[in-house]
Amino acid sequence: MNYRQSKNTGIDYPLLVIALLLSAFGLAMVYSSGQTDLPVSFVQTLWQRQLVWLGLSLVAAWVVFKASVRMIEWGAWPVYALAVVLLLVTLFFGSGAGTAESTRGWLTIAGKRVGQPSELAKIAVVLMLAKVLANMRGSPKSLLSLWQPLLVVAVPFMIIVGQKDLGTSLVFIGICFAMLFWAGVSWPLLLMLASPGISLILAFSTGIWGAWFLILLALVFWYRPTLVEGVLLVVANVAVGVIAPIVWDMQPEYRQKRLLVFLDSSADTREAAYQVTQSQFAIGSGGITGKGFGLGTQKRLGFVPEHYTDFIFAVVGEELGFIGVSVALALFLALFFRCTRVAQRGSEPFGSFVAIGLAAGWFVHVVINVGMTINLMPITGIPLPFFSNGGSFLLMSWLSVAILLRISAEGRGQADGLGL
Repeated sequence: MNYRQSKNTGIDYPLLVIALLLSAFGLAMVYSSGQTDLPVSFVQTLWQRQLVWLGLSLVAAWVVFKASVRMIEWGAWPVYALAVVLLLVTLFFGSGAGTAESTRGWLTIAGKRVGQPSELAKIAVVLMLAKVLANMRGSPKSLLSLWQPLLVVAVPFMIIVGQKDLGTSLVFIGICFAMLFWAGVSWPLLLMLASPGISLILAFSTGIWGAWFLILLALVFWYRPTLVEGVLLVVANVAVGVIAPIVWDMQPEYRQKRLLVFLDSSADTREAAYQVTQSQFAIGSGGITGKGFGLGTQKRLGFVPEHYTDFIFAVVGEELGFIGVSVALALFLALFFRCTRVAQRGSEPFGSFVAIGLAAGWFVHVVINVGMTINLMPITGIPLPFFSNGGSFLLMSWLSVAILLRISAEGRGQADGLGL
């Protein structure tokens, strides 16, 4: 598909078409999710609300698309500040929903959930982090030189951790590392930066953690960071290894069970493993072509919990089979590819960083959501972009599309014929 764009007003039609196809596919699956044999009326009308939100999202996207990249960059600070304030309000007055019922991720007014500030925070962090990285002279070469971008991510990240929203916090980590990599940060430096988190994960086994610690020491001696950085890095990893059992004991029982089930899905099929077991049954029963649109028995009988939100991918697999799953994943792959092309053609570093950051956020969502439905990832309350029912998430996804369209329109090389 070849296309030509004018410098200021051209539309990246491949990107727009991909987003529209994903939204249409997602809306169809939300409609199908409401076709059940259970007397749950609100589920049957969710597609209508999703359609309204899609209309509002398209209007909002059109407004954002009219803004210049320079104006979007100027708005990074106000949007970031607003997101942090809303996150703080939600921390104290928020509530949970769906598989994230125990979190405080939803802003609640008069007992009614009105949206998730964390969705705005994802865009805000991308914009603010892009602004900081674009203003840095050269690629960061040390851990201490990363304090500004890390601070941008750390503030909302810590608030969301306080909300007990593990899934969303992982998205911020993915965004951070993807944008740092795009900024030219070397892989050894990124690995050292990630080392405390790796130590926390591997601390379940003393032998494995010990082997990792030796690898880390070898990396430190090879990369030769400053003495202060090297000492702090070693101390941080040792400290994390020591407190890991304490952190585990502090986790609520449901989260411990989810992690244990991830390691062994047969450990607790009646409780913690019920969701993922039913999801696997649904996807596996779809075969090549699926049972037919709206005809999924696991869904119709209510065996798959949250089948219209976090586990909607199980409905795709059951009703449309391998073919439907392949089409959905192909569309997401095309979206990621298109975002990378936009980043490569960005006329300014800011726009390039934003494109990579938004793509990284979607990528983490897709990997975790699809992974948890087939037990390749622990269960977290994280939705599938453009598919899962949810107004604020769909709105922010389309605002992201609008920002990408604007960056693409102002990017260099638009007049060249570029293929999808």
